[in-house]
Amino acid sequence: MPRVNRREIFADDEIQAFHVINRCVRRTFLCGKDRKTGRDFSHRKQWIRERLEVLAGIFAIDVLGFAVLSNHLHAVVRTRPDVVKTWSDAELAVRWWNLFPQRRLQDGSPAEPTEPELRHIRSDASALKEKRKRLANVSWFMKCLSEPIAKRGNREEEVTGHFWEARYKVQPLLDEMAIAACMAYVDLNPIRAGIALTPETSDFTSVQERIVDRRLAMNHPEESQAPSSGLVATFSPGAEAKGRVENAQREKGRGGDAMDRRLEHGERAGWLAPIALDPPRKKVREKPSSRRASNKGCLPLTLDQYLKLLDWTGRQLRKDKAGQIPAEFDPILERLDCSAESWLDLVQNFRKRFRTEAGLAASMQSVSSARRSRRHENSSA
Repeated sequence: MPRVNRREIFADDEIQAFHVINRCVRRTFLCGKDRKTGRDFSHRKQWIRERLEVLAGIFAIDVLGFAVLSNHLHAVVRTRPDVVKTWSDAELAVRWWNLFPQRRLQDGSPAEPTEPELRHIRSDASALKEKRKRLANVSWFMKCLSEPIAKRGNREEEVTGHFWEARYKVQPLLDEMAIAACMAYVDLNPIRAGIALTPETSDFTSVQERIVDRRLAMNHPEESQAPSSGLVATFSPGAEAKGRVENAQREKGRGGDAMDRRLEHGERAGWLAPIALDPPRKKVREKPSSRRASNKGCLPLTLDQYLKLLDWTGRQLRKDKAGQIPAEFDPILERLDCSAESWLDLVQNFRKRFRTEAGLAASMQSVSSARRSRRHENSSA
């Protein structure tokens, strides 16, 4: 099946969600342990995670989820052309400077721009319009993610040549069901690959970042490095942990918004898009953040509901664990317009079921019709 032209996938003026994948050249472990030489390059995963966070604070693109593995990375992103339109020329110039600084500090970070330097960026109206377009573009986002990592990796090994296999692969996510299934697929990737036992021990994933912030918000102690049996300990706590949760809930009930603020703008996951479309506290959600493009959520679920669904999904995909669907999961799957059986099949076989875009049948038919219309218009022009 031929690959769809990228020009038919991206719509510059529409909010769109995508699943993007980039693989190391020849699928070698350039971000893990090299089987041939024995050298360990796992520290490069942190490079990618840090670069993702930097770009989330510059681009008009929401990062919904990510997973960095030894030979590839996944990201779930959402373009926000509506956000980039609200930026003034002055703000746009600062963001562009931070992305492509003409001067850097000794540690490689952008130097503070001078007013003449920013004025130079603002002076060309045509170029500024193009920069505004690029800062909401997935291809530019991936270019600014992949290129610095490749150069840094090559410098470290004192080699030249390709670091990434090819251009990134992109898959449009057409509706909330597709976004939820893709996020679960990405967050469970280390578990399926056999390098982690549970979501909370899955390093360099968005779900681990969210769990750390949740535990801090709930006054949980730092999690140990020992693998646990799953998220059950988080959601079915013992007496001591229950007391901490109840204290946090009482604090919330008395009007304190500290817990919600730590969940919405956490130290670890504050650069990721929030989970819930409808926030528990609009006041906290409306707090501006320079770490991400917007505060818009991505799923019709709360953070706890998503983590429970993820934990249950991961258990069903493991052959050595049998499980039943807890009663509270039925409404969640119904809101996603997806049966439990279909959900498991979607997450387990996400890349096989959806070669190009992903979504419900109605969503995919609608997109196919629109694409045929655009092709007809282009051929008639």
